[in-house]
Amino acid sequence: MEARHRISMFWRIVAAVGMFAFAVSAIGQVSGIALAERESLRERYLWPAKIPYPNDNPYSEAKFKLGRMLFFDPILSGSGSRSCASCHNPGLSWADGQPRAIGLTQESLALRCPTLLGVAWVPKPGWTGRFRDLESVAMTPITSRQMMNLPEMLLIERLSESPGYVVAFKKAFHEDQISRRQVEQALATFERSILPTRSPFDRWIDGDRTAISKSAERGFDLFNRKANCAACHNGWAFTDSSFHDIGSAQNDDVGRGKLFPNSVTLRYAFKTPTLRDVARRGPYMHDGSEPTLAAVIDLYDRGGIDRPSRAAEIYPLGLSKIEKADLIAFLETLSGRPDRVPSPVLPR
Repeated sequence: MEARHRISMFWRIVAAVGMFAFAVSAIGQVSGIALAERESLRERYLWPAKIPYPNDNPYSEAKFKLGRMLFFDPILSGSGSRSCASCHNPGLSWADGQPRAIGLTQESLALRCPTLLGVAWVPKPGWTGRFRDLESVAMTPITSRQMMNLPEMLLIERLSESPGYVVAFKKAFHEDQISRRQVEQALATFERSILPTRSPFDRWIDGDRTAISKSAERGFDLFNRKANCAACHNGWAFTDSSFHDIGSAQNDDVGRGKLFPNSVTLRYAFKTPTLRDVARRGPYMHDGSEPTLAAVIDLYDRGGIDRPSRAAEIYPLGLSKIEKADLIAFLETLSGRPDRVPSPVLPR
């Protein structure tokens, strides 16, 4: 179980071997990027050595197991019919595959359901960053009338009446009373374990020169240069976890601007999402407005809406049809094989 909470030492060894392999491999230019530059780029995309857990909520296996049970248990919804996994489905890259999140009565909500892949590294979770940390997220969907509709008092009552949960909470927290904070910490501990699986891109960047196509290699070049994607989608998770106006939102859909109404740059700004599993996570954008990766690239190629809040990184690109196809080929290499996530036995 511990292996799901630490990046495997095996992959760290593979990365080290891959670095050597790159150093002794073909000389000269590869996909338009000099070998020395490729080595520098490779360093940017190395996976972190371990999952970060906050000092006030350190990892424990008992807490992880409790959080996993809570995540998959419909006891956390007022009707007993919805769980966290109803929207964050492991089979859909820990999202729901819908343009916008679906509410309790099947109505579409304002924003897409974000993936939980790599959420341990995301500061200020949420499309607008309105949460201070991962622990502070859980009770919003649980108590929301539109989402799970379970008042906090009733949640604690239900859990306290379950002998199985009483034992599990006692084991995880060594306290006699079940509390809201314990629920938040257990769920966050499990959610921090949610990682993308190793992708063809990872094998390629670690030294396997056959892991991706030549078209994808050219797309990687474009991603880091002409298309300027890496200005925001950078690092192993392909996100700067910051907020930018990419020139798509309009009218009162002002994003982080709601939290900072006097800021010009944050008006229409939304969180940069991870690109891990991106080919499997359409439709795209915070509101599901772009149906395909091709449509997303067309948006960036146009430069979006030119206005004072538009990020400096967004401007017309002038990409050719072949360049757009190469970018898509690269993005498709960021999806790993779907991980099997067995449903836990739920206590009662």
